[in-house]
Amino acid sequence: MDVAARVSSKGQVTLPKSVRDALGIHQGDAVVFRVEGHHAVLARTPEFLGLAGTFTVPAAKRNVAWDDVLKRTRAARTTKRP
Repeated sequence: MDVAARVSSKGQVTLPKSVRDALGIHQGDAVVFRVEGHHAVLARTPEFLGLAGTFTVPAAKRNVAWDDVLKRTRAARTTKRP
């Protein structure tokens, strides 16, 4: 199904009813956009755990305690770059 929509001056897009119906999206539902090359894929995300597997986790952050991940991330952000 191909359905067109316009982007507003604020970067907003209204999902056409046919798309909302096809994906079962209702008011207040969360959605996720995944960029694949030059395309974006939209999916309904019924709950936080529904995001599992949709984002790539860098190898350095796998199997690491969450507190350590946060510390490393914050340290990397504060490091001055040339």
